[in-house]
Amino acid sequence: MPVSKEWATKMTIQLSPSKLERLPDTVSRPTYDRSNLKPGILHIGLGNFHRAHQAVYLNDLLNAGGNPDWGVVGAGVREADNVTRSLLRKQDCLYSVVEVEFDSLNASVVGAMTDFVPVQPNGNAALIQAMSNPATRIVSLTVTEGGYFLTGDGRLNLADPDLQHDIQNPRSPKTAFGAMLAALSVRRAEGCKPFTVMSCDNLPGNGDIAGEVVIGLAHEIDPDLAKWVKDNVTFPNGMVDRITPATGIRERQLLSDHFGIDDNLPVLCEPFKQWVLEDKFVNGRPNLGDVGVTFTDDIESFENMKLRILNGGHAIMAYAGAMLGIKYAHDAASNPLIRAYLRKVLESDVLPNVGAVRGFTPQDYLESVLSRFSNPGVADTISRLCHDGTNRQPKFIVSSIGENLRSGKPSDGLALSSALWSRYCLGRDEAGGVISPNDPDWDQLHAAAQKAVVNPVAWLDQEHVYGSVGRDPAFRKLFERYHVSLQEMGTVETIKSYLAEAT
Repeated sequence: MPVSKEWATKMTIQLSPSKLERLPDTVSRPTYDRSNLKPGILHIGLGNFHRAHQAVYLNDLLNAGGNPDWGVVGAGVREADNVTRSLLRKQDCLYSVVEVEFDSLNASVVGAMTDFVPVQPNGNAALIQAMSNPATRIVSLTVTEGGYFLTGDGRLNLADPDLQHDIQNPRSPKTAFGAMLAALSVRRAEGCKPFTVMSCDNLPGNGDIAGEVVIGLAHEIDPDLAKWVKDNVTFPNGMVDRITPATGIRERQLLSDHFGIDDNLPVLCEPFKQWVLEDKFVNGRPNLGDVGVTFTDDIESFENMKLRILNGGHAIMAYAGAMLGIKYAHDAASNPLIRAYLRKVLESDVLPNVGAVRGFTPQDYLESVLSRFSNPGVADTISRLCHDGTNRQPKFIVSSIGENLRSGKPSDGLALSSALWSRYCLGRDEAGGVISPNDPDWDQLHAAAQKAVVNPVAWLDQEHVYGSVGRDPAFRKLFERYHVSLQEMGTVETIKSYLAEAT
């Protein structure tokens, strides 16, 4: 991407409310009066995805004349969230979003956020107070797939030390869910209407899962509160979609070079975004349908398409790319061998289990995903896509394998993908390069991968990941075949052999 000549010779402008008018005309900025915003939504987990997705939809709605009562206040429950809070508050919670499509860039300043609650991991008093405020009508969250305290078979892990702390200390909880319960308890006592809990994480049935966590935890603390929550709080399911890589030196420099903006926490993302929601909001909601959000009762079909094809596709592509020493997702997607492998696995093993949704057939969505993966402007890293396989594989890959086993459909490509994940967890690529630990359970994964060198199917004995799929004799045989091939022939020759086989 060439550097803008206009800005290459100028000093950059530190992003702040007083300097918005000094930004170049090519940068969109809030057209609404931010002083009128009220924080109707509290969002826990102010990572890049929320700031490039939910907050952008709200910013678009406010720019279109939407109700200013639906501003966002940020929150977090981890010590690291203090850094995000400090950086955003220095800019009055403004930040830049740069949409990149190949060599085309679009920049905007998002102003929907009004403040960031003080981060107090030991007790979360400020967070509880903010959620107890009647003005807070929606509590949304992006805490990642691993932040819901689930066991491998999807049940609430009440033995988790943090949940145990919350059960013993409900007024000074450690977790986001414990803090929600503390706030809901206050609202019930004061006769205040509850808030909606809206998960924006990549989980099938994310609202149902959030409800199970909140209500399950409440049962351990106060059964009467659990009943009140079940009867009065809503947990809408939703599907979210936008590729949003981590922010680093490259992203900050790109914003500076092209738009002359110095921003503490810019976000870079692809132009595509999608949000599908159930219309289950107990205490009102913004008119998000006016800015492209789809409201439907058929969330499952949208989730199934996105999680199986896009998220599953990321995993299929990423572990192969990592073994070949590829750094960026667009380079993997543009590699003829990996692209052919990705397409065949998705078409053979995944698409047969995916139905059409409003606006997309499975094949349409596949073609869209292949194009999106190939976008070099986003520069998403293979390492990010490989992260946290322990939590992601069961939802994005193992679920497809299980459905294929039940219906007698093939899973050869997914077996190869699982074998590649095992080889990845040995910690070396094919050229001997070091693969750094990249999973909360890395030590356990690494140990399982070492056992698989001698006995490949030992990898499938990870019950919390594979469950009944790992015990299936046919799949164990298929997995062993590809794992042995990867050991003896390497990634390239194994993929070539797979591609040469009849579908």
